[in-house]
Amino acid sequence: MKTTYSLLLATSLLFTFTACDKTDVAKGTPSCIRQRINKVEEESPCKEGASVREYFFQGKTVYLFIPGSCIADASSEVLDEDCNTVGYLGGLWGNTQVNGLDFSTAEFKRTIWEQ
Repeated sequence: MKTTYSLLLATSLLFTFTACDKTDVAKGTPSCIRQRINKVEEESPCKEGASVREYFFQGKTVYLFIPGSCIADASSEVLDEDCNTVGYLGGLWGNTQVNGLDFSTAEFKRTIWEQ
């Protein structure tokens, strides 16, 4: 009986730890950012070069969603920790600013996910 309970516990823990995300996303990433990454991975036409990078910008943590290399003039969306759009970079006009500040002043923290 004790062996049966141990086996059930081990099995449930295995499913708990492997069923969280479909993608390999860095630990500590907000859940809405994780969900957004899963959606990008499923729906993006670009299967190479897409990534999500974490920065410290304008006093808060933001996430830069880089769409990949298959769309030359695509813009990269900048989101805050609550998945609110802060701005867009690149695109047809090569925008470099978010809220009037050049994004080059952002402090790179880490790459959260890449394809």
